[in-house]
Amino acid sequence: MAKLPLLLFTIILISASFAAGDIGDEELTLPEDAGFPAATAEKFIRALNLLPNDPSPQSSAVSANAWPGSITERPLRLSSISGEVSVDELGHRAGYYRLPHTHDARMFYFFFESRQSKKDPVVIWLTGGPGCSSELAVFYENGPFNIADNMSLVWNEFGWDKASNLIYVDQPTGTGFSYSSDRRDIRHDEKGVSDDLYDFLQAFFSHHPEFVNNDFYITGESYAGHYIPAFASRVHQGNKAKEGIHINLKGFAIGNGLTDPAIQYKAYSDYALKMGIIKESDYKRINKVYPACELAIKLCGSSGKAACLASYLVCNSIFNSIMEIAGNTNYYDIRKECEGSLCYDFSNMEKFLNLQSVREPLGVGDIEFVSCSPKVHEAMLTDWMRDLEVGIPALLEDGIKLLVYAGEYDLICNWLGNSRWVHAMEWSGQQAFVSSSEKPFSVNGNKAGELKSHGPLTFLKVHDAGHMVPMDQPLASLEMLRRWMNGNIADAAPESEGLAVDM
Repeated sequence: MAKLPLLLFTIILISASFAAGDIGDEELTLPEDAGFPAATAEKFIRALNLLPNDPSPQSSAVSANAWPGSITERPLRLSSISGEVSVDELGHRAGYYRLPHTHDARMFYFFFESRQSKKDPVVIWLTGGPGCSSELAVFYENGPFNIADNMSLVWNEFGWDKASNLIYVDQPTGTGFSYSSDRRDIRHDEKGVSDDLYDFLQAFFSHHPEFVNNDFYITGESYAGHYIPAFASRVHQGNKAKEGIHINLKGFAIGNGLTDPAIQYKAYSDYALKMGIIKESDYKRINKVYPACELAIKLCGSSGKAACLASYLVCNSIFNSIMEIAGNTNYYDIRKECEGSLCYDFSNMEKFLNLQSVREPLGVGDIEFVSCSPKVHEAMLTDWMRDLEVGIPALLEDGIKLLVYAGEYDLICNWLGNSRWVHAMEWSGQQAFVSSSEKPFSVNGNKAGELKSHGPLTFLKVHDAGHMVPMDQPLASLEMLRRWMNGNIADAAPESEGLAVDM
């Protein structure tokens, strides 16, 4: 970390030189609360789900004495579920997995068998953040349930368990109900994250051999645009090396993700101008910082952690400047105002998951559930500006499918930036993909979006949706998943316009 002050000063100086001139009193600044891992390490450790008061959340016998690599799983029975279908009729489970290549980390997960057939594909969902629990998706997006205002659960008519056997994981360690008793288990990069997830999958399929031969898909959103490509590469690598159980990986899907920061951060000002969030004068002023951001990202790719942290600070001044103009606009859905720390009111979920009547059947002991951990987020700051697109072409060349989808009203991981990196990605089918026709994505006769597809690669812009597509367009997202897994998401349809990308 000794090199950090000089490096950070150099990049900020470069940033200032590009912004000099007509900026005046509205110059771009770094966030005042930006912290550095070295300076906040102890505070960070205390804020994580480390050393819970009850050292064996899965209770007595099993979790406390669980050996590395073992799974402790129980049927999920929640008395708050209302509706005609009994949970006992479905295979719903919650559990802990003790990660083998850690000192004492436990990964929490939900598993929901398909409402249709056990032969349906196995789908794992990863929420981003970094540090946000996948329970956000379970209860507000594509899980089997929604939370009602009276703290009861009602069945989600469009849950993805209607087309798949569905796994949700709280990761990295310290997220949601996942925890450790040892601070060395904190993850700071995609290698650690993907290795833990791969170890979990090995244990999961060993515990559930009846699903080993099912097709397998990795899905998620937001910062999972980092997790998912690294995880898919790790699974593919494990299969090629014949490590443990072969996982039948068929594809991976990224929703409103952050994958290629160099391209996506440039798209912030373009999208904001296009959507009327900023004016032309703001656009010109903000863009003066981008060359410094671009340089910082390049240094991150070659110089390591200190440069990556500096690039995070410099590049996010672009986004922060847009938000200073946007005011209380919800950056996950620019049609709405920001409400609460996450810009949505998810308080019912936190209340629900902290009820004793819920915690007991989940077996989570006294760990206080928090939707997103700011300290897990902080631990991953040096990973933020790394380019995760680089590993994707090899997967495409081996026939593993990729779906990138994005709600049109999300600012923070907007469709424009995602479309640009997908179009710019170099692989054998790039030119054919770029020149392919745009087609409407229709659901029940209504246009729900526009897509481009060639070979294993598909990009879909989803109408009337923000950052959380399954929450905003539940029917369309379920149909998207089902068609994509079946290989017919881009069936013949009349050509449409409106997905043009300014390269």
